[in-house]
Amino acid sequence: MAFEDYEPVIGLEVHCELKTATKLFCGCPTTFGNEANTQVCPVCLGLPGTLPVMNGKAVEFAVKIGHSLNCSIADYSKMDRKNYYYPDLPKAYQVSQYDKPLNYGGHLDIVTKEGTKRIGVTRAHLEEDAGKLVHAGGKSGRLDSSDYSLADYNRGGIPLVEIVSEPDIRSSEEAHAYLTALKSILLYIDVSDCNMEEGSLRCDANVSIRKKGTEKFGTRTEIKNMNSFKFVKQAIEYEIKRQAAVLDKGERVIQESRLWDVTENKTKSMRSKEEAHDYRYFPEPDLVPIILDKAYVQKLKAELPELPGAKRTRFEKDYGLTAYDAGVLTAEQELAQWFEVGAKVTKNPKGFANWMMGDMAAQMKEQEKELKDLKFDQKKLAELVDLVDAETINSKQAKEVFLELFNEGASPAEVVKTKGMAQVSDPKAIEAAVDKVLAENPNVVVDYKGGKQGVIGFLVGKVMQASQGKANPKMVNEIIKKKLDS
Repeated sequence: MAFEDYEPVIGLEVHCELKTATKLFCGCPTTFGNEANTQVCPVCLGLPGTLPVMNGKAVEFAVKIGHSLNCSIADYSKMDRKNYYYPDLPKAYQVSQYDKPLNYGGHLDIVTKEGTKRIGVTRAHLEEDAGKLVHAGGKSGRLDSSDYSLADYNRGGIPLVEIVSEPDIRSSEEAHAYLTALKSILLYIDVSDCNMEEGSLRCDANVSIRKKGTEKFGTRTEIKNMNSFKFVKQAIEYEIKRQAAVLDKGERVIQESRLWDVTENKTKSMRSKEEAHDYRYFPEPDLVPIILDKAYVQKLKAELPELPGAKRTRFEKDYGLTAYDAGVLTAEQELAQWFEVGAKVTKNPKGFANWMMGDMAAQMKEQEKELKDLKFDQKKLAELVDLVDAETINSKQAKEVFLELFNEGASPAEVVKTKGMAQVSDPKAIEAAVDKVLAENPNVVVDYKGGKQGVIGFLVGKVMQASQGKANPKMVNEIIKKKLDS
């Protein structure tokens, strides 16, 4: 069967570390990068005789995530023990949520090539993170090539929210769009730093395929612990092709957990996939249920900022931006705020946006600058936009002025004045320059009249050269064409 005859069915599980000052059930700090096993205590190490105490700020952040993903917020939820043995889990169980999650039944809208698509969110529940194993003595830093492993329990007990999507995603591109939209929301509401390199945001992908036109799901595999959107996309694409090849050989896909090997660009079998009954869930006896007052839940909702989706729609409506431009400018809250200040001081928000997404973004990337590093404010960029719109300078000159603005913070109007760059838009002056160029290039004029209309660019260039780049190129073009066609 051709690869195109299969339809992928994808669900994502995203683990988001919350940016609380202390862990979920104890007072240990959550600082990243400190010396191994220096941020631990009897509670997070699971020593006998200790009792956990719920971190109220973690509950607050979790509820805000639920609101932002359009979830129902449970007025009664509880914590459960998820039992499994692994060296980075000193208690031999993880405190999570099973049948009574804090948030459930939500959705997240993503933008695709075909338009907006709604991805269901099954649940967003609270749990504690595990510790971290450092695989040593090998070349790859992976378990299968290491000589031994070291356990660092600093991360153990840091509060997480696991966000589980419905299997509504149908391609690696949609998965990437979902993760991008989700990360943007989490940053907007300021509940996580979403630093994937530090493990603050990790993703598991459940992937299966089925024949197009059928309703029954295929057997899924779970690709574990990916810390890069690029890797998630690559892993999903590989796994779809792998499963298609398995089915085409008349074999069956095995339900299992797999790892994405970044060196070989392939998924590798890790272990057979666990089901809920394998974990032997039961209510956590050392913690009381989480009972939320409706007024408290509504208070947290009211504290949320305008979210990326709503801001994107408003930017399209209020500032005349395209859906693409609005999406770029609202992806990061700081960028959206910077644009909106500028949009209110310029007569041309679309032109302002173009400079932000074009030359400004390019220079920031090249020089590795952030918005806080800029030497100019929105008023100065708006000044440049106004100079171009008034045809005081042309687009080529504007790029030169922008570099002065970006590198020195200089006023665009002052740069134009100092360098004598003001564009010539006097029709009589431009007509005189055009007449002179046409008289000096009779052969080119003959070529144009003979059907070679492309030579008009040569003539425009000659006029611009004669005017030292100051002539209004649009007027030059119009006058030359009028004279040649007469």
